[in-house]
Amino acid sequence: MSMDPVALDALFAARFSCRGFKSDPVPRAEIEAIVDTARKVPSWCNAQPWQLVVTSGPETDAFRSALIAEATSGTPGTDLDFPSGYSGIYQERRRTCGWQLYDAVGVTKGDREGSARQAMENFALFGAPHCAIVTSPAELGPYGGVDCGGFVTGFTLAAQARGVATIAQAAVAGYAPFLHRYFGIPDDRLAVCAISFGYADPDHPANRFRTGRAEVAEIVDWRG
Repeated sequence: MSMDPVALDALFAARFSCRGFKSDPVPRAEIEAIVDTARKVPSWCNAQPWQLVVTSGPETDAFRSALIAEATSGTPGTDLDFPSGYSGIYQERRRTCGWQLYDAVGVTKGDREGSARQAMENFALFGAPHCAIVTSPAELGPYGGVDCGGFVTGFTLAAQARGVATIAQAAVAGYAPFLHRYFGIPDDRLAVCAISFGYADPDHPANRFRTGRAEVAEIVDWRG
């Protein structure tokens, strides 16, 4: 089998978090093909803990409306602990990403109404025609979450290879009790995150920036 590391690197470089989608649906066969590729990622003891609830068409619109209502007046709650804080370089990267987005969509510093409006786009699923809710067995704890992170990477790259844009969303999982009620997700499974997906709107201003990445020297502590 011939492997092409240059093509693989290009695929990684092309993937981005899409924040503006066209309304066109992705054919069911394409979604199945994306999942079929993503399911090949490694997992602890080959447990393959990931399960998906995938919405399409009117089901996505109904979920979007219910999620917006919940985010507007409901009570947040998570199945997995969110970060206790961001400091140092992690805070710097977070702020840089946030300001890149705000600059792209015209939200200026101090514009609380504008920033709140942009934050609500998370719960509108950025207009995506599809959403996948990723869950993991509660008994597998953090390792199930780690495995699901690998699956999310596999899903987003497999989608990118087929011309489908994605954004992984922790914000949606910030209303885990609602997700359990709405989709009938059993209590013995954890809501890890959502993946909104569809075809990118190239003219949407939120899609006009790209985040940076740390260099290899910043990542690796060589010992030999």
